[in-house]
Amino acid sequence: MSAQTAIRAVIADMQAAWNRGDFAGYMKGFANPDVVFVSRGRIQKDWQATLDHYIADYGGAPGSQGALTFSDIRIEMLAADAAQLVSTYTLIRDSGTQQGINTRLMRKRDDCWVIALNHVSAQE
Repeated sequence: MSAQTAIRAVIADMQAAWNRGDFAGYMKGFANPDVVFVSRGRIQKDWQATLDHYIADYGGAPGSQGALTFSDIRIEMLAADAAQLVSTYTLIRDSGTQQGINTRLMRKRDDCWVIALNHVSAQE
């Protein structure tokens, strides 16, 4: 399997996990414990802080996470173990729709691709 195909599979697995309300499954796509997650003008502390953020903001009740889609996924290989991924995301929830751009640094660790740096830029 090519690196780009493997990276796309990680993103597809994350999307599926989110949509079934499986935040721990979604987090399997991130480097643990040292992911750098940037959102809302802040840097989250680490993997656990990112999981806590998702549960607090989106896990109030079954289905409250909404429906997440990643689209227009562009991957640029930077090295055999590093890639840049830029994609559009849309999150549809009863409380409203969120859209924006994800910029991700993907790293290959222990023969698996994970997100080492995730930056979310939401549309206002």
